[in-house]
Amino acid sequence: MTLQTPAPITAPRTAEVSRNTAETKITVKLNLDGTGQARLSTGIGFFDHMLDQIARHGLIDLDIHAEGDLHIDGHHTVEDVGITLGQAVAQAVGDKKGLRRYGHAYVPLDEALSRVVVDFSGRPGLAMNVPFKSSMMGTFDSQLAYEFFQGFVNHAFVTLHIDNLKGENAHHQAETVFKAFARALRMALEIDPRSVGVIPSTKGSL
Repeated sequence: MTLQTPAPITAPRTAEVSRNTAETKITVKLNLDGTGQARLSTGIGFFDHMLDQIARHGLIDLDIHAEGDLHIDGHHTVEDVGITLGQAVAQAVGDKKGLRRYGHAYVPLDEALSRVVVDFSGRPGLAMNVPFKSSMMGTFDSQLAYEFFQGFVNHAFVTLHIDNLKGENAHHQAETVFKAFARALRMALEIDPRSVGVIPSTKGSL
């Protein structure tokens, strides 16, 4: 049996996006075909830890610097990072020719298990079912996980399904979600050597 090798990527899939509002100042730089290197500074330690999972397990080089109104809470910072990351991914992915488009992953961590499925459909949609066992992880409010992913899907134009299937520890629940998200992204963003130059849709566009 002859193993197929991934088709060469003809143009770098990189992006740099900034978002400046009265609430936050954010810059995101990324390389979708990186090695998982990350430079992260959001002012929320647990959030940086989760973003590191996206870089490391998605093999995305990620540089995120955020200054937000953390004297209020983390809501604006987390949501706006999701928005800016989504914009950067949409910019870097380009016309989606040759893209696998779909990705999925199951990731365990001790007692916790999460499943994430993503479709670069061109249509934003989020279905998220994560019953966190604790409201706070460090200074990170568990409700903000939803706000991050909602911001991301709205601006990356993807359909995203997130389910925590098991879990008793909120840190474990969150980490399995972000790792599974990274792995699903990695699969969906791969170039399919059998469909180079082809948009993966019967409509002819995404």
